[in-house]
Amino acid sequence: MKNNLFIDSDIIIDVYSKRDPFYESSAKIISLGDCGKLSLSTSPVVIANVFYILKKYGNKEFARSSLMKIRKIISVLSVNEKEIDLALASGFSDFEDAIQYYVSIENKIDFIITRNKSDYKKSKIPVCNAQEYINLYKSSKGFWQKFKMR
Repeated sequence: MKNNLFIDSDIIIDVYSKRDPFYESSAKIISLGDCGKLSLSTSPVVIANVFYILKKYGNKEFARSSLMKIRKIISVLSVNEKEIDLALASGFSDFEDAIQYYVSIENKIDFIITRNKSDYKKSKIPVCNAQEYINLYKSSKGFWQKFKMR
């Protein structure tokens, strides 16, 4: 069964800015999505954040072309009033992460992939950084046991 992953801003930025030591594991996840072994999704909030950050690394054209490439691999999930209301009422310390979480819940995401794991302390969805997920992916034995749903 193919895992459905929510990809947070930092993972995409790590790939396009080639940030060490995060680039390699983030790029592997994107590659696994590109070859159809994973289903990758994100939110419009992430796309907007990534555009803003990538524009600083290059320019608007670099940001635009990078996002056009990644959009062939990562789908963009809808954010509706329900997710916004749940995020507003949540105990998440970061509103943006609360939106990502409730979008993930509504879309039956299996894992949230981010470097900001501490922002998802209340998550009922397993949260991994890119390297942790790659390690789990490589070793199927105990894969689901390490991240049992709470």
